[in-house]
Amino acid sequence: MAEGLTKSAARNIFYGGSLFFFLIFVALTAHSHWYMATTSTVDKPLTDSVRAGKEVWEKNMCINCHTIMGEGAYFAPELSNVWTRYHGRENPEAARAGLAAWIRAQPLAVPGRRKMPHFDLSDEEMTHLIDFLSWVDAIDDQNWPPHVSG
Repeated sequence: MAEGLTKSAARNIFYGGSLFFFLIFVALTAHSHWYMATTSTVDKPLTDSVRAGKEVWEKNMCINCHTIMGEGAYFAPELSNVWTRYHGRENPEAARAGLAAWIRAQPLAVPGRRKMPHFDLSDEEMTHLIDFLSWVDAIDDQNWPPHVSG
């Protein structure tokens, strides 16, 4: 028996380990896609309004300040649960009115507070954006964010 690690043994460990972890990566990726398609978003399918709301989100680059499910910038609050924070499940009309008023009132002149820019959204764009935020809130995100305040 040889003393130490031979070249061929090291090569076999490298290739075997690489293949093993690559297969784990592929399996976890496939499971994530399967989970998204069958569990997390199955209750609330995409509508044209939600798609248009995502376009409003992207056009105004909201992700440069906000996060959705932890993705984006951490300058402003997490928005994946904003519909819940505005009690949209209990009173959707009031939540819509509250969110629209909040977005339209920006920027607030509160000293020492970060300022959200004013976006001149049409009523239709505002409706689409709120539909998108409502849809995001309905995704089974496994209790993310950990705090109700985002």
